[in-house]
Amino acid sequence: MLMPIPTTMSATQAEEGTPVSVKIRERLLAARKRFNANDNIAEFVEPGELELLLDEVEEKMKGVLSSLVIDTANDHNTDDTARRVAKMYVNEVFRGRYVHGPAITEFPNAEHLNELMIVGPITVRSACSHHFCPIIGKIWIGVMPNEHTNVIGLSKYARLAEWIMGRPQIQEEAVVQLADLIQQKTQPDGLAIVMEASHYCMAWRGVKDMDSKMINSVMRGVFLKDPNLRREFLSLIPGRG
Repeated sequence: MLMPIPTTMSATQAEEGTPVSVKIRERLLAARKRFNANDNIAEFVEPGELELLLDEVEEKMKGVLSSLVIDTANDHNTDDTARRVAKMYVNEVFRGRYVHGPAITEFPNAEHLNELMIVGPITVRSACSHHFCPIIGKIWIGVMPNEHTNVIGLSKYARLAEWIMGRPQIQEEAVVQLADLIQQKTQPDGLAIVMEASHYCMAWRGVKDMDSKMINSVMRGVFLKDPNLRREFLSLIPGRG
């Protein structure tokens, strides 16, 4: 006797056929967490899923290239472009969305340091969330510690900046995110950040202005209250005095 053929998939089969991006999105929605372009969603990405996400993005990029009427089957320059673009987005320029923050060892301020410290210029690379065009620039960080401030290594400021900038961003929000993170890690009396960057959404398209840069800053604590300290910080930034 022939067994009837099932007409519906089991829950397990349905789960296996669900794109990984949908699974991650459903976890975020269930937790009522925001997942804007510049948000970190590493908490909702399970082990092994980034590789699956990369595969999914590759397939979607093939569709984009097809819609741009590019013959990737016969064009030796673009036959693997979809994979390269997927790896670039997931593993490099947007990596700060999908991985947890860098491990930062914090030390007590044993010597009770209380003088202005400036780190920079730190070269940063990001992408505009409007057009996914590069943002390339430099950051200067000023810290006014107190006896309770946690001290972190100089290279760790660069790692924190890289993690924040590794997402589709707008510069104004990126600097605030970085300031919030450093404030949380170190608890200083004052924190100042200045960022200067070129935006290729202006240089590569639109007005095509190659020379314009955007400069913005965040001042916290004593840097906000003390104009003399603020002037000292700005005067010690090469070319920005």
